[in-house]
Amino acid sequence: MKTVYKATLSESPSNSQRLYYHDAYIREFDAQVVDVADDGRRVYLDRSAFYPTSGGQPFDVGYLNGVPVIDVVDEEERVAHILTSPLEVQAVHAQIDWARRFDHMQQHTGQHLLSAVLHSLFNVATVSFHLGTTESTIDLATPTLSYEQLVAAETRANEIVFENRPVSISFEEANQAQDLRKASERAGTLRIITIADLDRSACGGTHVRSTGEIGPILLGKLDKVRGNMRLEFLCGHRAIRRARSDYDSLQAAAKHFSAPAEDVPALVRSTLAKLADSEKSRKKFATEVAVNRGKARYQQTPISADDLRRLLWRVDAIDDEVRSEAQGFISGEKAAVLVVAESGPSILLGASPDAGLHAGNRISEVIKPLGGRGGGNATIAQATAPSIDALNAAVQKLGFGV
Repeated sequence: MKTVYKATLSESPSNSQRLYYHDAYIREFDAQVVDVADDGRRVYLDRSAFYPTSGGQPFDVGYLNGVPVIDVVDEEERVAHILTSPLEVQAVHAQIDWARRFDHMQQHTGQHLLSAVLHSLFNVATVSFHLGTTESTIDLATPTLSYEQLVAAETRANEIVFENRPVSISFEEANQAQDLRKASERAGTLRIITIADLDRSACGGTHVRSTGEIGPILLGKLDKVRGNMRLEFLCGHRAIRRARSDYDSLQAAAKHFSAPAEDVPALVRSTLAKLADSEKSRKKFATEVAVNRGKARYQQTPISADDLRRLLWRVDAIDDEVRSEAQGFISGEKAAVLVVAESGPSILLGASPDAGLHAGNRISEVIKPLGGRGGGNATIAQATAPSIDALNAAVQKLGFGV
């Protein structure tokens, strides 16, 4: 059933300006336009049920006389409604996107409940709250939170959901408000959200009427953020959608393995271990093949005038297999190889122990005056050049030709 708010003359502006303060279930309401800006696309009403972005909760969307409201901004004394097109009337009939509003109500009330449970069970305070489009998070003032604590908090939170405790709104003076989970720094009148026999918090957001309307609470991943723990959670329809998605994924994996769903984690671990072993074997084999290719290159390379087998080898990129092939080449007697890659650009210099050449020292001598960087040991060294011209100059200085 839709809740439609119609103002009466007896209502004061302070009570009716922000209708969501008193009733988050208002889906439609009538109001008067009191001001406009941005060529009629920024509209101010004498009263509004649209929630503006505040306190970690995003804005509502909906319609004013059928014109889409795409943003709602809190300007302290008034609320700005950002429209897709100008509004040129004084009286408006407004409609809230109820699916979005109720989703926000579930997530925000769920946050109050979860924060209260974490405080009650583990004396962990909530630092901040963010309501996202797909999941929500709370930052907790603790450096660690164990898996066992997470499960205990999730279990207790859902128990309170099932108890369907009332969630109420009250207005109290800041200097008289008692038993708040977190002391408020605000003066004057506070809006207090109370979950019966669990929590009292000063909050301006929209909330459900009872914990049962929050729906199931599902806790997700934990991340360490600036010394605190960030906990992902989902409530209500979001939790159901995530559970369905996770279940379908698990069943698909189980079908692939031809095994029961409960066996999938162990099978995945086993498969990953086998893949890791296979990758190690592949890399070992690839290295052996590359070394043998290098040895074959050595046999095919003629001896130069300085009694060295000198090879200039151009490649797309210098990777592990290229390095292994170069090492295979210099495993022969009196051998030197220069690998050149224009992508980078970079070079690799290799020399056999009897070549009379220290690869690391030589490549540093040549590349640094050209603005490059690199080095290595006596038998193999690698460097990068700042340009193709510098690369070619290095090749020439190393005596391998261009």
